[in-house]
Amino acid sequence: MPQTSLTLGYVPGGTPAKWARIWAERHPDIRLELRTVPAACAADEIRAGTVDLALLRLPTDTAGLAVIPLYEENTVAVVPADHVLSAADEITAADLIGEPTLVPLDDVVEWAGAPGAPVDHRPENTESAVELVAAGVGALIVPQSLARLHHRKDLTYRPIVDAPRCQVALALPEGSQSESVEEFIGIVRGRKPGSSRAQTQPMPKRTAREKTLAKQAARAAAGKVARKPGHKGRGR
Repeated sequence: MPQTSLTLGYVPGGTPAKWARIWAERHPDIRLELRTVPAACAADEIRAGTVDLALLRLPTDTAGLAVIPLYEENTVAVVPADHVLSAADEITAADLIGEPTLVPLDDVVEWAGAPGAPVDHRPENTESAVELVAAGVGALIVPQSLARLHHRKDLTYRPIVDAPRCQVALALPEGSQSESVEEFIGIVRGRKPGSSRAQTQPMPKRTAREKTLAKQAARAAAGKVARKPGHKGRGR
């Protein structure tokens, strides 16, 4: 039975809107369902079959999954708008030394020896951590997309130029790709509408008559351009 829907999970800060728009244009008969999934559970959602594939951040446990790296995000520090670090367009890890920092339980930045002085309390999630930043409790180190997602007028963020970047990838069950999943992967990779797998299959074999006609046409074309030794073109 033809697939009538495809479910794409994506972690907070993920931006699948462009791909969803292209999908709707090319496959209006197959509904694309978008579902936000917690970063810590994204891989499990795929393995459980809750979503067909997911946009997630690495590193994470990808056992049993096929992973397609897509792009890397800048790592930034979120601080109050009037914080001293907001005076610069970008900062370094050294600028955060001694700075109180918040590390939420859903932290996704893999940075061994990250600068700053983590506060004792670990917020339940990034959204709660952002509220504490606004209250002046400390700075927050996150991927830039999360800083944008939780943007507030009283906060700002600055890129940390020497911080590790956050890898974003598309993950799906290993070895079990449906035609719809393959089509979505093609969209993510930038495949044009006219270059689908179905249109790149080998041409069907020609019949005996078609081969004969092709040979006759080739001989006729050769006879028109062939010239005998010493033959000159017709004068006017």
